Amino acid sequence: MDQVAFDPTVRKRSVTIAGHRTSVSLEEPFWDALKDLAKARGQSVNDMVTEIDAGRSGNLSSAIRIKVLEAYREAPSYKESRRRVG
Repeated sequence: MDQVAFDPTVRKRSVTIAGHRTSVSLEEPFWDALKDLAKARGQSVNDMVTEIDAGRSGNLSSAIRIKVLEAYREAPSYKESRRRVG
């Protein structure tokens, strides 16, 4: 995953989860990462959010952030940097 500039601005966007429209608030870098992750998996953002929603126990915005973080941590570049650090 590419390095992103920090942008703390929270953006509210509409998504469709299982046929229902709802809005989700996330910082712009998380929206960008979610779009990249969905594209890499051959999914739409709505499909990815529906998948995240089905497995969450907390609020949806937090669940999306956790999913993005998990994907980042699974990236080969992150794993390699962790091996070098120890």
